[in-house]
Amino acid sequence: MRQSLATATFVFSSLLSLAVGESLQARSQYDSTCKEIEQAISSASALYWPGLGSYYKDIGHWATSSSAQAACSVEPGTAEDVGKILQILSANNTPFAVKGGGHASNPGFSSTEGVHIALYRFSSVTYNQAAQTADVGAGLIWDDVYSALEPYSVNIIGGRVTGVGIAGFTLGGGFSWKTNQYGLTVDNLTGFELVLPNGTVAEVTQSSHPDLFWGLKGGFNNFGIVTKFTLKTYAQTEVWGGIILVTEDHLDDLTAATLKFTQTVTDPKAAILPTYNFLIGEPGATVILFYDYPTAPEGIFDDFLAIPAFSKDIGTRTFLDLVLASPSNATSPARGIFHTVSLLKYSPAIMDALVNETKFWGERLSLKSGTFISYDVEPFLPDIFSHAPENSSAYPSSRSSSLLPLNIYYAYSDAGQDETFWDAARQSAAQLTAVAVADGQDVADAPLYGNYAIFDTPLERIYGQNVDALKALKAKYDPEGVMALAGGWKF
Repeated sequence: MRQSLATATFVFSSLLSLAVGESLQARSQYDSTCKEIEQAISSASALYWPGLGSYYKDIGHWATSSSAQAACSVEPGTAEDVGKILQILSANNTPFAVKGGGHASNPGFSSTEGVHIALYRFSSVTYNQAAQTADVGAGLIWDDVYSALEPYSVNIIGGRVTGVGIAGFTLGGGFSWKTNQYGLTVDNLTGFELVLPNGTVAEVTQSSHPDLFWGLKGGFNNFGIVTKFTLKTYAQTEVWGGIILVTEDHLDDLTAATLKFTQTVTDPKAAILPTYNFLIGEPGATVILFYDYPTAPEGIFDDFLAIPAFSKDIGTRTFLDLVLASPSNATSPARGIFHTVSLLKYSPAIMDALVNETKFWGERLSLKSGTFISYDVEPFLPDIFSHAPENSSAYPSSRSSSLLPLNIYYAYSDAGQDETFWDAARQSAAQLTAVAVADGQDVADAPLYGNYAIFDTPLERIYGQNVDALKALKAKYDPEGVMALAGGWKF
């Protein structure tokens, strides 16, 4: 017995020593790569080591669970420097991360223990009035873009709440307040500045690289690092809308108003975003109302305005002001996870299930350090995928019918409860999918939205019939597998 215990202790100690040794060796290799990058980049860029404030800004995320302690961070200031960095990372086989705005909830998708690339210095917005487009740097958040375009009375198809980065949002698809009118963000792209895995800089358009142009519209960071997006612009007036907070005793009123809106309103300028929440020990809800004009037609939002509200901030305002009134990161800093369900419509059965899920998981997860349990209802018109031709983008994989994303978001504080919250999000998504199927919706295997899907979602559930084509495209432009050294959805 003593001999067996001694043997087991020796084996454990040996394995632990081996693991520690490998970790130290990897860290030394990462540090060496960092030093090589520091020597290679131009004065337009900067590299930071742990202990510096800029380093912690670079590796930081909206959800603390999305961050990791990198060996160093680097802020490239030119596309050419991004190319040098990629070449060094490839030669040394060093893992890396690429972060735009830092709003990814999946751990490891834009973080690493290797070299962390933060795109903050790609921060320009250039409006081209003649072409009716805007060139937008990949390090910005949507708030910055809307602010820069506001003096020109134009806008682009982007995020609905404050704090969301443009890079991951755009490369994943992009649902907007103006999606009913103009489609997804990917439907409004006209070009990219892309640093290919071999370090060369390419201007990617439909005419120059039709295959890459298709793959980048929904294909995330599989084909290199995008440093600039060119997007169509549209005239922008002031808008009408804002946010209403609803307490538990009026949730039925909100549900009824939401169902009536989804069943009767066909005006493409009108949109809503109801969110059922469990916060500070009790359920409640918010709803953001939006109309793309300074005044809203009578009747469209009357049922929402009639709900006795805990608070109400509704009126005519700039588009930017409406976005700023709706923080995506109100519960930050916290750990967090997203997941999603795709629906054909929001029905009474779905809405009832959403309220039940909010209460069920809110009560249970609040005992496990849960601070904010949230279900976002995202109704759009049934033709939102028709604003671009079939197979014009990697996502959606089919435009024959439009799928409505439902976002599940859980925030919590205890790192030891990660698995609990991940599993709860999966269970809740499965339950809501089952309710939708029982309600007659053919969504059991419907494609999921990659910007919301939890990290272990199979690629086929996001890209459907496009998976093989995306794998072939990846092999063509990244034969050495450089981008596989970074996190995210990988082909």
